[in-house]
Amino acid sequence: MYTEQVMEHFTNPRNVGEIENADGVGEVGNAKCGDIMKIFLKISNGIIEDVKFKTYGCASAIATSSIATEMIKGQPIEKAVELSNKAVVEALGGLPAHKIHCSVLAEQAIKAALRDYYEKQGIDPTPILGEPVHDCHDCEGCHA
Repeated sequence: MYTEQVMEHFTNPRNVGEIENADGVGEVGNAKCGDIMKIFLKISNGIIEDVKFKTYGCASAIATSSIATEMIKGQPIEKAVELSNKAVVEALGGLPAHKIHCSVLAEQAIKAALRDYYEKQGIDPTPILGEPVHDCHDCEGCHA
């Protein structure tokens, strides 16, 4: 059973689309469930001015993409760096256990876009974001 927040973000997703000449783009996917998320960031003076997403997947994948973009839009980059999948799940009022991996993908897609942004700026993202995570192509790692 989905919460009202999940259904609202699924039926009326926020920030859908692409940003031309985005400052950072990140894409992650899970071949096992078929979800693919792509995040586009527009950053100015350390603030995420705009964020868009394109997600192919289930209701939970779309809802987690939508709420995650809402959570970081207008925020300093540091706030996006700290975004966790647990915060995404809480903002949605919960997800079924077998759909938690969607919140992990949302977190990973944002961090992949931030990694791309930092690299474009000539900054090593590893000290800020840690080692890059694999993008869950056919594994159980994101189902924990």
